[in-house]
Amino acid sequence: MGYVTRNVSVGHPDFGKSFPCVCQRDLIADRRNTRLRALSNLDAVSDKTFDAFEVDLPNLSDEQRAVLRSSVDLARRYAESPQGWLLLQGNFGSGKTHLAAAIANYRFEAGDFVIFVTAPDFLDHLRSTFGPTSEVPYDDLFEQVRGVPLLILDDLGAESSTPWAQEKLYQLINHRYVNRLCTVITTNSVLEDLDPRVRSRLVDWHLARSVNMLLPDYRRKDAAAEPNLLADLSLYGHMTFETFDPRRNLPDDERRNLADAFETASNYARDPQGWLVFIGEHGCGKTHLAASIANYRQALGDTVILVTAPDLLDYLRASFSAAAANTFGKRLNDIRSASLLVIDQLDLNNASSWSLEKIRQIVDHRYLAKLPTVFTTVQAFAELDPLVRSRLLDDRFCHAFAILAPDYRGGRRVR
Repeated sequence: MGYVTRNVSVGHPDFGKSFPCVCQRDLIADRRNTRLRALSNLDAVSDKTFDAFEVDLPNLSDEQRAVLRSSVDLARRYAESPQGWLLLQGNFGSGKTHLAAAIANYRFEAGDFVIFVTAPDFLDHLRSTFGPTSEVPYDDLFEQVRGVPLLILDDLGAESSTPWAQEKLYQLINHRYVNRLCTVITTNSVLEDLDPRVRSRLVDWHLARSVNMLLPDYRRKDAAAEPNLLADLSLYGHMTFETFDPRRNLPDDERRNLADAFETASNYARDPQGWLVFIGEHGCGKTHLAASIANYRQALGDTVILVTAPDLLDYLRASFSAAAANTFGKRLNDIRSASLLVIDQLDLNNASSWSLEKIRQIVDHRYLAKLPTVFTTVQAFAELDPLVRSRLLDDRFCHAFAILAPDYRGGRRVR
């Protein structure tokens, strides 16, 4: 049978146990790998490895290549040491399925039991178990998938949104969430479009790491033809930490406050977690600090958008023009899903109902998705829109800093 027992005394831990014979070990291992590969659904994606992933495509911009390299590096690190969840978001053809499959193949070759399945296929497999010819009972299949050490769930959100489908996916994801089982999920969907119960698990930053692959379709030859104009930081290129003026001629309290603001911005730039809000009068230095963060992170390869609130709204309105290259939906999704978003001059005093709704959508999405965001404003919190204010007042996630320094151009404040 390919197994032997060891000649040990009664009471020994190995007494009565069988062990693979050395003459059968390789054959048994081959059989196990064949069986596991069939269960893992990896045959169809066996060619999708990290070595086969192309980064330097000629139709990508430098910024897009930087985003792609950063995504590949993160996926490779996860494959080398899987911990928690990894959520890969992006457009169709952005490469997220290839990276997810590369993680699955890497761990399978390391000897792990992995299951790779698309969300629609998983639900179809479950439905098929109800048929009279099914060789696998429903409970066995469901338990196998939800309890596997590493699950790669591709294309979440592409399934038909029936109550039964939503319930099965929630049961699967909630089981893995509660038990902290390693999971990689890819989706083309905006998180707000998913089941709220599922979304709340995906945005738990204690467990899940989110990667936004804001890239064009690999299969399109004109992939770089529609750049995001808001991602151009050239107008703010001179605003860096090195060029920031500490204004040592200020009164002691204002000088110390400005030094603290500089340190807060520097620390955030090195490790952008949560939100940061700079409040202060015009010309106090808050835009320079926010731009310094943006330039620092862009140099590291992050997808960064720095824009004033009025320009952001104009950019969205321009999508309704017949000559616009990008749709409103794509522009909105690019903004609210950026790796780092900096909104300068947030002022909603005279905002129209449409403008207020768009700002709310962006703020709420980034709050739920726990995406790094920096705001500057001259408004007191009490003057802001109630929904925006409620997000900014969440001190578990948002740090607000009031800059006391006066306008650079106005000199010292008259006391």
